[in-house]
Amino acid sequence: MSFRRAARAALAGRSRVNWILVIATLVLAGLSVSCGNSSKTSSASHNAYVTLPQKGSVALLRLNDSTGVLSLGAQTPSVLGTSPTGLALDAGKKFLYVGNAAANTVSIFNVAGDGTLTQSANDVPVGSGPRTLLIDPSGKYLLITNSFSNSVSVFSIDSGSGALTSVGSFDANSSPTDLKISPAGNFVYVVNSDADLITAFSLDTATGHLTPFPAPFPTGKGIAGLAIDPSGHFLYAANFVDSTISVYAINPATGVLSAIPGSPYGLGTATGPRAIAIDPSGAFLYVANQNSNNVSGFTIAAGTGQLTAISNSPFSAGTGPLFVLAEPAGKFLYVGNQGSTNVSGYTYDSTTGVLTAISGSPFTIGSTPGAMIITH
Repeated sequence: MSFRRAARAALAGRSRVNWILVIATLVLAGLSVSCGNSSKTSSASHNAYVTLPQKGSVALLRLNDSTGVLSLGAQTPSVLGTSPTGLALDAGKKFLYVGNAAANTVSIFNVAGDGTLTQSANDVPVGSGPRTLLIDPSGKYLLITNSFSNSVSVFSIDSGSGALTSVGSFDANSSPTDLKISPAGNFVYVVNSDADLITAFSLDTATGHLTPFPAPFPTGKGIAGLAIDPSGHFLYAANFVDSTISVYAINPATGVLSAIPGSPYGLGTATGPRAIAIDPSGAFLYVANQNSNNVSGFTIAAGTGQLTAISNSPFSAGTGPLFVLAEPAGKFLYVGNQGSTNVSGYTYDSTTGVLTAISGSPFTIGSTPGAMIITH
């Protein structure tokens, strides 16, 4: 082989090597980008907020979308003598409203892009002992139960600033605590825990005014919490003293409640039901049992609203479960434990409803939880 031919062959070989190196570099770069995206996906999270009554503050939580793990974030400055309990988040996730049970006020917080909170204005006076806060489906009104002044306060919400303007205060019978609004936004149901009643109202979506039904509806003893299925056909009530769940059909035209056949439903060995949550699909109902430190699970029969206990129910929780809520995407369930000052997290089987504790659960939040909300 001549020198020229040898040189050409060498150059050709070098060219092939260079191309191989280029291709290998591109492949590795692609894998790096892919892995980077995968990392970002696995760490994607939603925000949640939990009130800490004993500390007088609200804590930000990060909810990992893949695992359901909760991580404690920043907390608002502690303000003693406020006892923040109930909270509500506007649909635009711009404003968080917090009821201060000991101060008889509502605090308004601006929500930053990273979820951190900054108090936006002076606290707004409400009735005595604000307990549950809820925004109606239209996003125009904030409703608040005042457990010591036996009323429901209604405020209109300024969508731009988050400011509240009083619509009125409406009598709600004795010791109103929990409150739920029908998905259509036309009916409001309020727990009267000391009187074993549910007080019902029609909500005028044009004005925010509440019109009471002619008479409240009787329940089991010690009614504590309510839930309405996503279809708006059935209302469920936790009876703390009786350790039962009452189920009512909701008349879609009038809002009148009628107990369904089989109601109330027993909880077996579980006792002291405090709160109820229904998963977003409307297939499963979960009950936080404060006295037995566990969570009962039921399947909901479509069309009838009847309950059937889920296999292996009840499921272990922390000490003194106070609230239970389903994550809006329909993957996770969380229970706030008053006695053990933490939050238990679960995944639930979309077919059976069976709960499985999330790795690392329960999650420490540093103080007794009051209420919790998850951003949508």
